[in-house]
Amino acid sequence: MRRYETIVILDPDLSKEAEAPFFDRINDLIPQFKGELIEQDDWGTRKLAYDIKKKNRGHYVRFDFCGDGELVREIERFFKIDDRVLKFMTVLLADNTTPDAVRAELAELAEKAAKKAQAMQAGPREIDDDDDDDDDASTDADDDEEE
Repeated sequence: MRRYETIVILDPDLSKEAEAPFFDRINDLIPQFKGELIEQDDWGTRKLAYDIKKKNRGHYVRFDFCGDGELVREIERFFKIDDRVLKFMTVLLADNTTPDAVRAELAELAEKAAKKAQAMQAGPREIDDDDDDDDDASTDADDDEEE
């Protein structure tokens, strides 16, 4: 299986009720074509760099999934005919992987991020003053003043 990431920009004027069938269709398509959805991130509404279909804002959604080329073709075909989609882009992330390997990698990254956040909350580390050369810098400045 290959790992893909698709970013979709939806019409920002859609209500949650109008978006629900769109997400249901994507969630049905992926298993139907023997793929597996890894992650779905809703990035919210953001300002576009330029107008698309006379809209200056868009609702961004990211899909991370595993599948084959046939699945990607079908998802992109659906995006092309759906009026709710302003723009989309699909990118190949990994050529030969499994959904379990991707989930393990994501869990490992989340664990590292949690440890880093915990270390940041602990506050700054104490600095060992024994090896400091701050005293040398002040004596150099004093020497300059004497000349």
